[in-house]
Parts: sequence; C-alpha cells; structure tokens
Amino acid sequence: MAATIYYDKDADQSVLKDKTIAILGYGSQGHAHAQNLRDSGCKVIVAELEGTDNYNAAVKDDFKPMTIAEAVSQANIIVITLPDELQGGIFKSQIRPNLKKGDILVATHGFNVHYGQFDMPQGCCAIMIAPKGPGHLVRSEFVKGGGVPCLIALGEGAGDAEKAIGLAYAKGIGGTRGGVIETTFAEETETDLFGEQAVLCGGVSALIQAGFETLVEAGYQPEMAYFECMHEMKLIVDLFYQGGLSYMRYSVSNTAEYGDYTRGPRIINEETKKEMKRILTEIQNGQFAREWLLENQVNAPAFKRARAQHHDHLIEQVGKKLRKMMTWINSKEF
Repeated sequence: MAATIYYDKDADQSVLKDKTIAILGYGSQGHAHAQNLRDSGCKVIVAELEGTDNYNAAVKDDFKPMTIAEAVSQANIIVITLPDELQGGIFKSQIRPNLKKGDILVATHGFNVHYGQFDMPQGCCAIMIAPKGPGHLVRSEFVKGGGVPCLIALGEGAGDAEKAIGLAYAKGIGGTRGGVIETTFAEETETDLFGEQAVLCGGVSALIQAGFETLVEAGYQPEMAYFECMHEMKLIVDLFYQGGLSYMRYSVSNTAEYGDYTRGPRIINEETKKEMKRILTEIQNGQFAREWLLENQVNAPAFKRARAQHHDHLIEQVGKKLRKMMTWINSKEF
C-alpha cells in the first residue's frame, strides 16, 4: 500500500496563530525547530539548562531560555527533543505536572510514546513530527527554501484537529516542502531502531571492524586495511545516497560489481537474516527498550564500558593518524 504524503497545500499554518510552542532542548533538532518555526511566524519559547553550551547557543540566537516547567506552563504545544533515555523521568517530574487540558505533546521520535514512558493526562495527547535528517540539515534546507521530509503520527486521543496542528507544525519547520509521510508511533520506532541496530550503526560498524581485523590478522598493514574497509566506505555510501544500489553498481568497476553479486551473499546470508529477525523481535516486544532504560537507571555501566573499549580499537588509532594526512577531511577526533 502506497504511503500517504502531505505537502504545503495540505497544511494550514493559521491553526498555530494563537498557540505558543515550547521547544524542550536546544540541541541538534531543537535549535532547528525553534529557529524555523520563529522564521515561519510562530510564537516560540525554549527550555534549556542554564550554564550549558546549548543554553548559551539559544541566547546567542535571541531566545530567552527558561526551565522545562516554566516552558510547559506557558505553552500549548510542547516539543520534546531531549535524549530518549532522559525523557521518561523528565516527563514525570517536570512536564506532566504542568500540562493543561488541550495541550499537545510533539515527539520527534516515537520511542517513549510507543514504549509507554509518557502517562498522558486526560485531555492531552501526543503526536509525532519526525524530520528524516539531522537538525543542521533541517535548518540549512529551510534557509535555502527547501525542506527535509518528515513523518507524522497520531497518538491515542489525537484526531483531525491534532493532525491539522501537526501538519501546520511540519510546514513551519519546512517539512511539507519535501513531503510529510503518514505513519504510526509503532512503525516509526520499530523501523528506526532496527535500522540503527542491524544496518546503519550496528551492522555497518561491525562489518567494517571485522573486515579490518581480518586483513590485519592475515598480516596486511593496518593502514592498508583502514583504507579498504573504512575510508572508502564513504565513496560507496555516497553512491547509494545519490542513486541507490543500482547506481553504485553502475559506478564501480565490473570486477567490484561481480564480487558484490557473488561474495556479498556469503557475508550477509540466511544466518544473518535470522539474527536480524531476532533483533527485530526484541524491538517489537519491548525487550531492547527495557534493557536500555534499565541500563540508564544504573548509570549505564555496560554502555560506558563498550564505548571505551571500541574507542581504543586499533582501527580508531590508525584512522586518527591517516586522517591527518588528508587535509580535505573535516576530521572529528574524540
């Protein structure tokens, strides 16, 4: 079934004219939403922690940041752009006590709504407006007159009026210029987590690292292994981005294309897909969400240990050295 997609003509921004929109968090998404909405003529207020870099950035951008409780009390539309693992606690302590009948909570990702971390009071509801791109792109495309496509979903109790507000909000950040695709909280959350874990972050990272280790263990220089398994990944991904798998295969050599068809399925095979299905099941039944939320309740020791371990891997050490040789790379070293 084809997706339902909304554009500028489907959104009436006048439904926001008497509304105050509170952006909770002035990070990647928050700063872009706040500035785009303000430029679209909306009344926008911002909540941030005083003394933080994000607070200072909001002040620099001519906002007057306040506490979350103050912002929620003053607003009709509350937009939560905070990290997933923090949202449940902040909702319970600072957002819910200050919600008023008729308030709408806008999520930019479905995690906490889908997994029941928001106990919405009667008379309030949640919707989702999720740009399919990072905040800096949401802002830069808007400034250029374009827009990053968004997703829209309605939570329990939300109807046509809330949908109209959601589409108006999406128009305010530029989303209807690119197109707004209708989905559900469950679909957005589960596909997003699966993509991150099995392909975009977990899958690709593990594949690159395993390829690097295989070459180094076979006696090849780490520098050669880095170039072949890490550095050149961007060249291939850029081709995917521009024209999909077919354009990548058209652009590479016949030798590389033949190796793709004949060797790729030996790496990503039926056993891999079986594990992907197990990962998807853990997302669907809430096992991953419970694990991640519990991890953060005890200050994330396993997460921090894994982060430190991978940070010190040989591929990272070699990469830092080689990136210094390539002055055209905007190197980001941590």
